[in-house]
Amino acid sequence: MNRLVPLLAAVSLFAACGNSPGAAPVADSTTGSPDTPSTVSGPIPNTVMTKDYVYYMGKQMYFWGWPLVNMHNRVLVMRQVPQAGLNGGVVPVAPIGRLCMVSDYVDPGERYVACPNQDVVYGFGIMMLNEDPIVIQVPDFGKRFWVMQLGNQRTDGIAHLGAMYGSKPGFYLVVGPGWTDKIPDGITEVFHSNTNEAFVIPRAFLNNNQQDKQAIQPLISQIIAYPLKEFDGKMKTIDWTKVPSFPDPNKSQGGKEVAFVVPQKFFVEFPSILQEVPPLPGEQPLYAQFRSVLDAVGQDSSLYPSLINAAVDAEKELIEPLRQFKNVGVPVGNYWNTTKNGAAFGTDYLSRTASARANIFVNQPNETIYYNQDLDSNGRDLNGTTNYTITFSREQIPAVNGFWSLTVYDANHFFYQNPQKIYSLGTKNEDLKKNPDGSLTLYLQKNTPSPDKLTNWLPVPPAKFGLLLRAYWPEQSMLDGYTPPALIPHSR
Repeated sequence: MNRLVPLLAAVSLFAACGNSPGAAPVADSTTGSPDTPSTVSGPIPNTVMTKDYVYYMGKQMYFWGWPLVNMHNRVLVMRQVPQAGLNGGVVPVAPIGRLCMVSDYVDPGERYVACPNQDVVYGFGIMMLNEDPIVIQVPDFGKRFWVMQLGNQRTDGIAHLGAMYGSKPGFYLVVGPGWTDKIPDGITEVFHSNTNEAFVIPRAFLNNNQQDKQAIQPLISQIIAYPLKEFDGKMKTIDWTKVPSFPDPNKSQGGKEVAFVVPQKFFVEFPSILQEVPPLPGEQPLYAQFRSVLDAVGQDSSLYPSLINAAVDAEKELIEPLRQFKNVGVPVGNYWNTTKNGAAFGTDYLSRTASARANIFVNQPNETIYYNQDLDSNGRDLNGTTNYTITFSREQIPAVNGFWSLTVYDANHFFYQNPQKIYSLGTKNEDLKKNPDGSLTLYLQKNTPSPDKLTNWLPVPPAKFGLLLRAYWPEQSMLDGYTPPALIPHSR
């Protein structure tokens, strides 16, 4: 990870060069007066660039642009979808401007989005708001926890919509940059995205029993997205248990997330990103630096291999290490890390790309706070050759208004598919046994434990694995500071 330091320092410096709020005045290039801000220009056209400089800048562009290209290419997948359905019978997909829901927990074979959970019923949809504003239909969830995540191409949140906001049932409109048309009668609220590409991910809590799986169906049948031109003010329904399945042309390699960013293709796609995604305040110099390199390569094709090499090396040296939880987020103790600015990354490029690689589509912290872990109490890699316990004291049991869970993932951040079909433990498991003092001990091991521990058993893979502790709608105490308990190793 030390390779990130000089690269990100330079990227941050470029972004800081703009006249962002709170920045010190920049001396005028003509008068030299510190009281007159000037526009910071980019590189002089036709400046000579060496192959080493292009390579260096290529790495910066790759790291900065990785999440945006990832989102860009997910759009291309959705443009091939004929109707709402399941790719490979597993992943919810829908045409642009619509969404698809699964009707149960997500299939453990899912490989489109790292770190899925099995606590909610999921949905997914992509919007291109320059083509159509989109209506999101929200049913009455009653006391059931729900959140409708809306984000832009940068993976930042663009809306507050869910149980924690007291959001009402109704019709919510999502519009793109510069939209000023009349809001139709019957629209509950309008959310503005600062990028044309946006996404929606509904989540609704589901208890792990057949009764609740039946009870949730009428609710999720009313979670729908469609273009504004189809809006008539009436609630619509879709039976998500009857959607078709499609052959999946996108294959996981080695159990990893489907590759939406391919190093060898990155710089064919990256110029589109600079057109699609407008710069944030202060990012104009950064965009100018990036464009100057692309222009130079366009004029001198002998520089192009340097960009390709930069992309390949950046994927290996900078992106791939972020697949390990220990390299992602802010340490909070006991070898746990957390992301403090999920879905509100702004110009925090390190956190944005780290989250996109390790656990893309995180919620905002007041919606969900995540704690990730792949080390035991001794700082050693978690590995199924060892048994572990984690004991939450009465005070450490996550304080939530929604729910919490602890999920096991393999080294690629997907479910460990085990015969017991147990992937997480938490609120949905009503048979968890607490200790006499009110604490809760969970047993993480490969082999079946003794009968008295079965309800609290979380199966782990035979090799390296990681953990993710989720707290949906956390109480303020968890946002102010919380340290999960350590993973204690035990010999078999």
